[in-house]
Amino acid sequence: MTKLPGEQVLMRIFIGEGDRFEHKPLYEALIDLLQHEGFAGATVLRGVCGFGANRVYHTQKLLDISAKLPLVVEVVDSQEKVDAIMPRIDAMLSGGMITLERVTVIRCHRATQER
Repeated sequence: MTKLPGEQVLMRIFIGEGDRFEHKPLYEALIDLLQHEGFAGATVLRGVCGFGANRVYHTQKLLDISAKLPLVVEVVDSQEKVDAIMPRIDAMLSGGMITLERVTVIRCHRATQER
């Protein structure tokens, strides 16, 4: 793993819980890709409600058998790594949104296990 402190890029990928890629949940496919490509880490956040470009409101309050809540995949790594992976990520998405912003990483350490 590369050392991350300093200026890096935060990529946010906004998708839906029901989105799929090659017969698996899209968020799992994205996490698998990012892990395989050696990214420092990624997190999937589940929203309690939201809407996208189609303006359809999704919430867990509505009685809907198939929850289609918003998900955000967050990744922090170097500009070079994000630029290199972007075409592959873009090809996996049929909708959604991707944002990038510069961030300053203050601390990035692997957790130690206590025994």
